[in-house]
Amino acid sequence: MSITPSALTRAAGISAALSGLLYIVIQFIHPSDVVASITTPAWVIVHILSLSMAVLGLAGLAGLYLSQVTKLGLLGLIGYLMFSLFFILQAAFNFAEAFIAPLIAGVAPQFAEDFVGLFGRYASETDLGPLALVVPVGSALYILGALLLGIAILRAHVLSRGAGILLIAAAVLTPVFGLLPHNIERLAAIPMGLALIWLGYSLWSTVRKNAALKEGRDERRSQDAAPTR
Repeated sequence: MSITPSALTRAAGISAALSGLLYIVIQFIHPSDVVASITTPAWVIVHILSLSMAVLGLAGLAGLYLSQVTKLGLLGLIGYLMFSLFFILQAAFNFAEAFIAPLIAGVAPQFAEDFVGLFGRYASETDLGPLALVVPVGSALYILGALLLGIAILRAHVLSRGAGILLIAAAVLTPVFGLLPHNIERLAAIPMGLALIWLGYSLWSTVRKNAALKEGRDERRSQDAAPTR
């Protein structure tokens, strides 16, 4: 099988859609952010899925950006970089939650619980130092990155406008959901996940349609260039 820009871009669309799907599913199976959960198999599985979601999201965003790089402009570049940095931060944090937190839960249970409870907005009883910046920095990258990228996608007129609007709406709704209890706040992931699924499908279908049109044009040129008898 030959590797072409078209095939890689379609794969990026699939990656974005899978990332969005995992993002939604994880919210409904995520264990409580308490020390009793950290050493359970469910905890490791969920955070491996979260790590996969972040990696797939990075690949998907790269395809979304590169497929329309000439039309997204500076605003799109800033949004892409910020949103991608969020997924990088998310991947690092998920790796620590899946593979490091269970190892320290037995010897430093309070630190482990405070660490994994950062996004659960639990009051920390230990000094987490610079780790405490994960939440404000990650939130800013997530909200502003998605917002700017969504606006740039609308202006580019390449992918679905509905998907771009949903990405913007998801970014705007996130701080609103942040005012609600954490179990309800998780629902903010649903519109963001749906936006990633929609954008991924839009990228995949757009590239497939353009490839089909190009094949049709090439075939007509070949027919026109064929000698007549």
